Amino acid sequence: MTTRIYVRASTKDQDAKRALDDLRNFSKSFNSNVKEYIENESGTKLERPLLNQLLTDSNYGDTLLVESVDRLSRLTQIDFEVLKGRIKEKGLKLVVADLPTTHMLIKTTDTITNSILGLVNNMLIDLLATMARLDNDKRKERIKQGLEKSGYKPTGKKADMTKHTRIKELNNKDLTKEEIAKAVGCGIATVYRVLKN
Repeated sequence: MTTRIYVRASTKDQDAKRALDDLRNFSKSFNSNVKEYIENESGTKLERPLLNQLLTDSNYGDTLLVESVDRLSRLTQIDFEVLKGRIKEKGLKLVVADLPTTHMLIKTTDTITNSILGLVNNMLIDLLATMARLDNDKRKERIKQGLEKSGYKPTGKKADMTKHTRIKELNNKDLTKEEIAKAVGCGIATVYRVLKN
């Protein structure tokens, strides 16, 4: 059996390895082979390269070790159900370092106790994942409110008028929309949008 340590930070500026030493020490009690997966990706994204790699590499009965539920997920409820399904499909035991009831899954061999612990842990993990998502949503809302209060008005992306002019010129030369997009270096949707106006 392998213990697969997953650590994550949201941005490149944050230290994803911050909790790695503690998790390495914690994993020593499992008496298993250890693999580490370290990435800087948002927890709000279901598709994360190293999390996907971890799931691909995993075998039935392996342990997925994370520092806390929010390091694994800040996903919407629907996406979190997908992730949980993938973890279950691989037969992984999810152990959360700051959730002691999950630690007992490693030590318990009694099937009835394991079933009860599984139910309790699933409920707690669902609750913590929902709280992590709500915390993320509230943080975004507070930032938005702060920006509005300060008088900041987002201007949005400015149109590239040089490209627009070039698209119109090439359209007058009877080129196809695909040829125009390729010549200008933009997407075909941009060509349609510019020519529609």
